[in-house]
Formats: sequence, structure tokens, C-alpha cells
Amino acid sequence: MEATEEVVIIGAGISGLATALGLHRKGIASVILESSESLRASGFALTVWANAWRALDALGVADSLRQTHHRLQRIVATSASSGAKTAELPFPGQGKQGDLEVRCLRRSLLLEALAKELPPGAIRYSSQVVGIEDDGFWKLLHLGNGSTIKTKVLLGCDGVNSVVAKWLGLSKPCFAGRSAARGFALFPQGHDFKPEFLQFSGEAIRMGFLPCDDKNVYWFFTWTPTDQDEEAEHDSVKMRQLILSKMNKLKLPRKVIEVIEKSEMSGVVASPLRYRWPFDILTGNISKGNVSVAGDSLHPMTPDLGQGGCSALEDAIVLSRSLGEALQEGKLGNATEEEEYASIKKGLEKYAKERRWRSFDLVATAYAVGYMQQSEGVIMSFLRDKCFPGILARTLIKRAGFDCGMI
Repeated sequence: MEATEEVVIIGAGISGLATALGLHRKGIASVILESSESLRASGFALTVWANAWRALDALGVADSLRQTHHRLQRIVATSASSGAKTAELPFPGQGKQGDLEVRCLRRSLLLEALAKELPPGAIRYSSQVVGIEDDGFWKLLHLGNGSTIKTKVLLGCDGVNSVVAKWLGLSKPCFAGRSAARGFALFPQGHDFKPEFLQFSGEAIRMGFLPCDDKNVYWFFTWTPTDQDEEAEHDSVKMRQLILSKMNKLKLPRKVIEVIEKSEMSGVVASPLRYRWPFDILTGNISKGNVSVAGDSLHPMTPDLGQGGCSALEDAIVLSRSLGEALQEGKLGNATEEEEYASIKKGLEKYAKERRWRSFDLVATAYAVGYMQQSEGVIMSFLRDKCFPGILARTLIKRAGFDCGMI
């Protein structure tokens, strides 16, 4: 059985849902094909910087999320080797539209906020795309259940292993040489963490602790794995032991160690960090004809800037704006299929041009930041403790100042 759709988005993650919502705000219908049976809530949380809040405001979902998540006031960096505070930088602005709004958002709540604004039936679960082929000015998608969908526009928002990115010829993401674990700690009676982004680095590890609300603290832990560590990534008990064994060798406040001790480890996400080679983003096909990619399908990056999810929201605004204008233009008068295809192609090329350098900058900077923070040696340790924390904090703030515009 073959169905026909105007726009098909593969993947119901942040970029896929946000793009569909952006198109919906412009009066353009789309269908999201999601391989899982429900919304993917893995990942626990993400740091949402000011650039992403601008995108969420443009989508009309920001206010409800603000009500359930604390606004962070500053970033505090500490040496994990010496225990000494190495930098403290306030986030400027405290109003709703302040200079730098930063909150730690629960990923499940973000996905739900985006999804509930979409029309009924916009997301089709258990719909895995296994093949893509040309069909004149259309794309023909083959699904794992044997059905096919014919579409005027195909957008890949299907993550680091994107089938659409592969079809476009983008290179396979590289291993960054580090692994990361992420999780939540629930404090039923409340925690005593201030509204701050606490960061610890040194001895080839990097950690962060961010309160989401009065009872939940999000944490991440990145390290350079050994052969023995690989087994722990697939065993929750061993993962807790691994993290605590590394933390206990460092000079850390007792309360951050308790965060790991109190965390429910059964759902902890632990995985190798991957990124797309930055120059592939500059020279590769972000778009080709009526096909393009966004989010991790375009720019998988290490988490060292906290901009993965934020840049996915930026992508969604620019993509829905560029594609929306192209589709509306293509429908003017009695445009032929060829003329409509040309308009779509032009719109996606406009999106690709606008996102190429921004994506390159974020991927390259995140990799460099992570490399310097977790490098060992006397000189690098000195630079990391004495010079780098302030530079990093200013780098984070600078990247968060980006404005992707309105839909």
C-alpha cells in the first residue's frame, strides 16, 4: 500500500518534533515517522541556553516549560584535582527575556510539550524507514512493515545513525575517544543545590551537576574509557561502581558524590561520544534536491558546549522558515511539479547555507573544549586550572548569544 504525503520527517526527537511544529505554525502539514513505539525519553535532561529559549519562544511552547524548571544564575568551575574553585561567572540578565536565560530541562517534558501542539496523527510510531529511492520529483520511502510512502519533501531528524544522512553521503560520525554517562538524582524532600551549573574537570574526567527543579538534579560524567570500562557501559551496577571509583580519587564535595549514590542507575545512559568531522559539514551535502537533515543527523557533537539539543531547535526554526516559504511559493498559481520541486530545492539550499557555518563552529569548538578539559600532563593541567575555566565560561555564553530568528 502506498500513501502520499507533502512533507515526511524521519525521527520524533527534538529536531523532528520542533520542525514539524514550526511547519504547522506556518500552516503546512507534515508526518513524522518514528521507529520506536512511543516518544523517546532517553537522555534525561539537557541544558537549554538562551539561543534555544528564543527558538522555543518562536514555537510557542517556552512559557509552560519555564514554569517547571529553575533558571540558573551562574556557572561555577572547580578543579577536580585540587578542589579549588577556578572560575565563577554569573549569567547576565534575570528577566524572562534577559540577556542569558539558562535552565536545565527534562527531556521528556520538552518532547511532550512539542508533541502535544501537533495535530492528532502527526506522529506515526513503529514506522522504521529501511530504504529511500527517487521517484521523479518525489521520494519513495520503504518502511519495515512493507508499506511505502511517497513524499515531496524528506527531512532526516533521525539521529547520529541517520539513514537520510547516509543517503546524502555524509560521513559516518567519528568516535571522540571519550564516553559519557548521564542521569538524574531524585531528592524527595528537596536538595540543597543552588541554581548553578557546577562543573568539575581534571584527571581525564569532566562532570557537571545542574538542578532542574526543587527535587531533581541532572548530572553528566565523561571520561576516557579503558578496555575494562567498556563492560560497565552495559551494566548499571558496574557503571555506578566505575563512576564512584573515579570520583573518590578526586577532591570533590560530598554532596556531588551523593548525587551519584542516590541516582537510579537502571536507566542511566552510557555511551561513546561521537561527532561529525567538522569539514564534512562544510563540504558535504546538507541538502540535495528535496532532501535535507537537521539535529544530530546533521551535526552530532560532543556535549562539551551543551549545545546539541539547542542547535537542533535552531535548525528547526531555520528549516521550517526556509521550507515553509518555499512550499508556499511553489503553490502560487499553477506551478508544475518541476517548478514546485525547484522551489523546494531552493528553500532547502537556503537552510543549508544558513546552518553550515554555525554547525561547523559548534562541532569544532565542542570537540576542542572537551579535548582540552580532559587532557593530562603538567602543562595542560596548569592551563586547565588557571587559564581555561574563564575562557570556557565566556565561550559558552558567546555561543548562547546566537539568535536564529522567527518562523
